Amino acid sequence: MRTLRTRKNTAALGVATAVLALALTACNGDDGTQSAGTADTGASAAASTGSEGTSKTEGASKGTGSEGASKTAGSAQNTGSSSGKTDSSGGSAASSGGNTSDSYAYKHPCKIGDLSIRVYPREGSDTQQVIEVNNTGANSCGLSYFPQVSLGAENASDHSGDIKPAVPGGLGGAPAYAVKPKTAAIAVLDFNPSGENGVTWVNEMSVLVDGENMSNADTQNFPLPPGSKVDSPKLGLYQSTIAEAVSSMESAG
Repeated sequence: MRTLRTRKNTAALGVATAVLALALTACNGDDGTQSAGTADTGASAAASTGSEGTSKTEGASKGTGSEGASKTAGSAQNTGSSSGKTDSSGGSAASSGGNTSDSYAYKHPCKIGDLSIRVYPREGSDTQQVIEVNNTGANSCGLSYFPQVSLGAENASDHSGDIKPAVPGGLGGAPAYAVKPKTAAIAVLDFNPSGENGVTWVNEMSVLVDGENMSNADTQNFPLPPGSKVDSPKLGLYQSTIAEAVSSMESAG
């Protein structure tokens, strides 16, 4: 009987041990699940952190790149704009400047199309006429030392008898009178320096501003003041001012 009870107790103990083992196994399974869950949570947090970090990094990179590119482009545009001003400034100089040297003028006679010619009485004189030749071209050009002038009748069919003024002698030096752009060459004619009685049939002055390089077709005619009396006229060389032109005229003959 004792043996049977011992066996029963042993069996009962075995069953209890088995039940305890199952319980322990179940507990260990729960801990494993929690551990896995913690791992998943960590992985998720890591993934979330990584995603956010990547997003911020990319955003910073894009933002920096975009801003940097924008600033760089802006700097480049500003630099280009500044360079454009320098070029504009330089171009205006080139477009408006032309060649203004005297040496250029000596080799390039003035063309009638680049000149504007005026004739008008000199202030303070009844017998002196100012011949003003303006260079309206872009480059310097050369004129003969003085204009070719003759005094005659407006309606004459033959101008061989026209009166020609005396001019200064002893000419020499530069090959031409240089006229820079937007400046004038000035000569003065006095058709009656002495103020004596002169001929009255003359009422017109013919002017060829360059008698050496222009054709007679470029001659222009200007009326003399009404009642003019012409006697021993004098003509000066081209000068830059009226006063200098008068002085040159007075030395003629």
